[in-house]
Amino acid sequence: MSLRLVPPIHRATHRIGLYLSDASDDGLSQGEAHILALLGSAAPATIADLHRGLAHKRSTLTSILDRLSDRGLITRTVGTEDRRTFLIAPTSKGRVLAAHVRRHLADLERAVARRVTAAEVAAFLKVVAAFEEEAHARMLRSAVADRETRRRRKSVRARGR
Repeated sequence: MSLRLVPPIHRATHRIGLYLSDASDDGLSQGEAHILALLGSAAPATIADLHRGLAHKRSTLTSILDRLSDRGLITRTVGTEDRRTFLIAPTSKGRVLAAHVRRHLADLERAVARRVTAAEVAAFLKVVAAFEEEAHARMLRSAVADRETRRRRKSVRARGR
């Protein structure tokens, strides 16, 4: 069976990133732009909030947040309720860039919405959700299987001593 769905999704995601980088001179990566856009509507946010919103690995989020912080686009403060949690918020410069990114993404969405029906949008969202859910479920199953394999190997090594 040839791949019919994943390549177009990947290609569209890549094109969105190219569109964002072409639409501005700010030098933001696609990940940086999306995080700023999310923070522009949901700040302050925790790393867990950003993970839920964008599904990046936590280590990837940390790297992106480091770059945004180094550029003076976000702040990280220790949470008041849970000191293990950091609250991420855009700085005034970050809010300006976030608004810029959100405008470009909203313009893109409006242009696409004019080309498709509401039913097509709903079907697309259903397909994307199915991909996300299936990939996540497979990732969890793989992690469980990996832990079980490591547990078995450790048990075999312990018995061999």
